[in-house]
Amino acid sequence: MKPIPWKGRSQLRGSGLDSVSAEGFANSLKAATLIAIVIFGVLVMRLWFLQIVNGPVYRTQSENNRIHLQDIPPFRGMIFDRHGELLVDNRPSFDLYLIPENAHDRPRLLRNLEKLIGLPVEVTQKKITREALKYPFRPILIKRNMSRDELATVETNLFNLPGISIQIKPQRHYLYREFASHLIGYLGEISESQLNAGKYPENKQGDLVGKYGVEGKWQKLLSGLRGGEQVEVDAAGRRLRTLSRQPPVPGSNVCLTIDKDLQMVAEQALKDKKGAIVAMDPNNGEILAMASGPAFDPNVFITGMERSEWVRIASGKDHPLQNRAITGQYPPGSTFKIVMAIAGLEEGIITPQEETFCGGSYTVGAYTHRCWKKGGHGSVNLHRALVESCDVYFYKLGRRLGVDRIAHYANMFGLGIKTDFDLGSEKEGLIPTSKWKLKRFGEPWQAGETISVAIGQSFVLATPLQMARLIAAVFNGGYLYQPKAIKWVGKDDRRFYEFAPTVMGRLKVKPEHLEIVKRGLIGVVHEPRGTGSKSRVDGVIGAGKTGTSQVVTLGKEKALTAAGHESEDHAWFVSLAPADNPAIALGVVVEHGGHGGSAAAPLAREVLAAYFAKKKTP
Repeated sequence: MKPIPWKGRSQLRGSGLDSVSAEGFANSLKAATLIAIVIFGVLVMRLWFLQIVNGPVYRTQSENNRIHLQDIPPFRGMIFDRHGELLVDNRPSFDLYLIPENAHDRPRLLRNLEKLIGLPVEVTQKKITREALKYPFRPILIKRNMSRDELATVETNLFNLPGISIQIKPQRHYLYREFASHLIGYLGEISESQLNAGKYPENKQGDLVGKYGVEGKWQKLLSGLRGGEQVEVDAAGRRLRTLSRQPPVPGSNVCLTIDKDLQMVAEQALKDKKGAIVAMDPNNGEILAMASGPAFDPNVFITGMERSEWVRIASGKDHPLQNRAITGQYPPGSTFKIVMAIAGLEEGIITPQEETFCGGSYTVGAYTHRCWKKGGHGSVNLHRALVESCDVYFYKLGRRLGVDRIAHYANMFGLGIKTDFDLGSEKEGLIPTSKWKLKRFGEPWQAGETISVAIGQSFVLATPLQMARLIAAVFNGGYLYQPKAIKWVGKDDRRFYEFAPTVMGRLKVKPEHLEIVKRGLIGVVHEPRGTGSKSRVDGVIGAGKTGTSQVVTLGKEKALTAAGHESEDHAWFVSLAPADNPAIALGVVVEHGGHGGSAAAPLAREVLAAYFAKKKTP
């Protein structure tokens, strides 16, 4: 075989083999270029997404790594008594906060806090978990009001506690602890449900808000407006400089109508007792003192308390959170005889001179109703029946009046109806009628029940505030004023609210009938057989009415002897002085105190004596 000539190789190169190779290379180049373009496009899209779409988010997060937004809480408004004496103010509180995003090793951080200041890891973790997921850059309050030792420990170790910061905030301080606690109220941490409901739009998690009394009623004005500042910090969270600042606006101040000294006397009189004392100005409805026992210390709701203390306050059988002056509903006992006397005179059923025989009991049907005086009072007229509190006189009067006419006059005196007390939360009591019983129990009214109603028993219920207003109306010309505990609300020299006297009703009673009852009530205090003689204050002509409301039915005392103190009657006394120019009216009740003349009247005397002593030496 002959070899192929060289020129034949040239002919091969010129064939289709070279074109095939070139075409394959070109296709590979195009594919590589397309892949590069796609990759570049993906990078561009990703950059566009990060910088344009999510740019503000990451920019904010970047700034938050360097700039912290810190709240500046406002000073809560102060509370004063009627003479301008300070009752409630604010003190500095050193609060511990954690910023979740800056706490890179949170488990270790929480363990360190537990070692340093005793914060339980489980409790702290539970507190921050929910908030950390929603707001990783928002400071979360983990301990309020650190002690000085705790503060020094945290400050010393702050470099090793990344994400931890300390803020100084004003803390509510009640100067006299249990003083007027039911009137002033207390603060509590805002709940998640309250935040979600939008009731407090200007507040956030960890804030304290008013829960009761003045603190609750005037929460919005007392709290003020929070401020804020932008603070530049380093990687360890240490403050470098303040970039901008919006100062807070302090809350408004509240001036109460109560007299601090008189309030203290009333509370001391109730010490170790369950009951209430209400003192009011009969000429305008201003509350001069409102004490309820037992009381509580509002400071413990802020500084913290042991679980046993919380159980005692929240669910103890003494119910220290209950303001008995406005929510305590008691049978008024013989203090109700004021209403009965007016009703009898107005209806023409009795005259001042008419006498009724009291032999110690009164029988209706098969039941015998006893008078408090076992041997009876003999023949008594209206004046003596009031002075000596004869039950039989009013049993007979009640039977002649009937329950519905009694209810009409009781309602006229404001019983069975809320007084519209300006702090609210009050109970209306109860004045029964024949229609009420039929609707409530499906049974007709019985004549024997009217006998008990006539001396303030049976279904009749009233609050100490209602009874103080009742005796005030007898002596002030028949006016039923709205009880008020707030004198003004404002700040500096500005008064946003000033409260004028408000008349809620007027007794449609003949003046001569009021005068007859007034003389009887003066006799209760000043005549030899008056049941309220222990309320007498030297040099002051006072008036009043005792009352003893049964806790158990007469005749069953022996069966309930084992109940001890809890089976004792409630002691009542309503009072006013001076009778000719009324300046102060009182409603006093002592739970299970026994007789009104021996248990409640002496407490009224303490308050009255203090009031008139201060008037002589202001």
